[in-house]
Amino acid sequence: MTRTSSEKNVVPIAHVQVVPVPELPHGSPSATASDDAALAALGYKQEFKRAFKPIEVFGIGFSIIGLFPSISSVLVFALPNGGPVALVWGWAICSFFLMFIALALAELGSSAPTSGGLYYWTWQFATPRWRKVLSWVVGYCNSMGLIAGLASIDWGCAVQLMAAVSIGTDESFVPTTGQTFAVYVALLLCHACVSSMATTVVARLQGVYVALNLLLCVAIIIALPAATPGEFKNKASYAFGGFANSNGWPNGFAFVLSFLAPLWTIGGFDASVHISEEASNARTAVPWAIVSAVGIAGVLGWVINVVIAFCMGTDIENIMENPIGQPMATILFNSFGRNGTLAVWSIVVFVQFFMGSSILTASSRQMFAFARDRGVPFSHVLNRVNKRTQTPINAVWASAFVALLLGLLAFAGPSANSAIFSLAIAGQYAAFSVPIACRFLGGRKWNPGPFSLGRFGLPVAVVAVAWMVFSVIILAFPTAPGPDAEGMNYMIVVFGGWIVLCLIYYYLPVYGGAYWFNGPLMTLEDADGEEQSVAPTAAMDNASRSSKADEKHAV
Repeated sequence: MTRTSSEKNVVPIAHVQVVPVPELPHGSPSATASDDAALAALGYKQEFKRAFKPIEVFGIGFSIIGLFPSISSVLVFALPNGGPVALVWGWAICSFFLMFIALALAELGSSAPTSGGLYYWTWQFATPRWRKVLSWVVGYCNSMGLIAGLASIDWGCAVQLMAAVSIGTDESFVPTTGQTFAVYVALLLCHACVSSMATTVVARLQGVYVALNLLLCVAIIIALPAATPGEFKNKASYAFGGFANSNGWPNGFAFVLSFLAPLWTIGGFDASVHISEEASNARTAVPWAIVSAVGIAGVLGWVINVVIAFCMGTDIENIMENPIGQPMATILFNSFGRNGTLAVWSIVVFVQFFMGSSILTASSRQMFAFARDRGVPFSHVLNRVNKRTQTPINAVWASAFVALLLGLLAFAGPSANSAIFSLAIAGQYAAFSVPIACRFLGGRKWNPGPFSLGRFGLPVAVVAVAWMVFSVIILAFPTAPGPDAEGMNYMIVVFGGWIVLCLIYYYLPVYGGAYWFNGPLMTLEDADGEEQSVAPTAAMDNASRSSKADEKHAV
């Protein structure tokens, strides 16, 4: 692969030791300088505007989780595989183990906050023999997980919009797959426009997303029990112990398969890492954003699921097969009636729309970072930052285009459609597991950031990786035993195919990544604005001196 002159002026980072950087108030010149010094210690120049406040760093992860809209999108996977038990106890179990993943990622994010995140950490901590190929695979898995997350969120939003039309026409309108796909494409185009806006605009929007998310959750928790007629209200024995199994698996295994719902809902929380180069006090803001987003989502989501279990009635078959075509919309219709459901559902769709714009923002930053390190085709195009908006517009539209292609799976049937949801989780967990494991297995020096688990880091990492491996395995199973071609779970085909293609592209003679991908590249600039080949130790010394100057300034 031929390199341009600018590519020759950058060098791979052999192993960067993170330099301690003081924590300073958001928005102060010293805070920005400290963040820039921390990024320089990792080998990168500052290209984005640091406009994200701590609450907005939290907001991008929390808005992707979405809670009630997400629960609405994946209720179809929980109700047939356990019913109320899946909603209440499946969510509780998954939330508990997801916190281990959040803690492990938060510790890494505090140590080295960069948009590349997962593949950068893999390179930093893996053994020299394996770090190139592992970093390569993790980068592509991370991209796949985020883009599949975008596809599943926007497909869920399209289905929700079609459900609103069905309710508004007294269920006389039944959308086709083609019509839903057209709405899906329109949503992707809208999200690409939003995510291409200036960094400050995107950052301020996160506060709006958080407020609407929380208000919607509180409204559902209060209004749904108050509005539900007595015929649809359930006793505590049913809400906490009722079990439904519609797909034919043994009860215990059906319950495990219901984990897809909470695993998909509380996902994408690595988004805070990918906008770390746009955040102030990133070494503190990023880890706490990850942990708080998962923790709040776990507790608040459990309360919402309990409310649903009390207010959905006992006829799960009717909920699943209602002409409305969306289980949560059916539950709301039974409680609020036509007009009330349309009012609530419009807010649900609005919040789900926000989820899509947030995950596309995170996906584009990850793609930009991977392109900056020459890890993807057309890197010289995808690593450009628009000078006016200070956002990677090319990476935004490329992510949206790949999501559009992924959405074509919907035409293969409902099972292929559900594979998009599973694929988002599998891609994430593959990308999460490797750097967490490499931190302890690679034998490289660990330099913790302000957020550190200390001696608990290893047991937390072991539980996190074990849970992710278990989750990916169960997500590969079909909806029902003995599936035909239409009922097959295509997640493993798409996921496995993606990994195989990544490895083929890596080992391809002459043109493969093995011949030109060298991991993270130094992009620091000299006084004349030229990219220069600076040794990691020099970058660290410069960052350390900047850090000390900031400390004096702060005092």
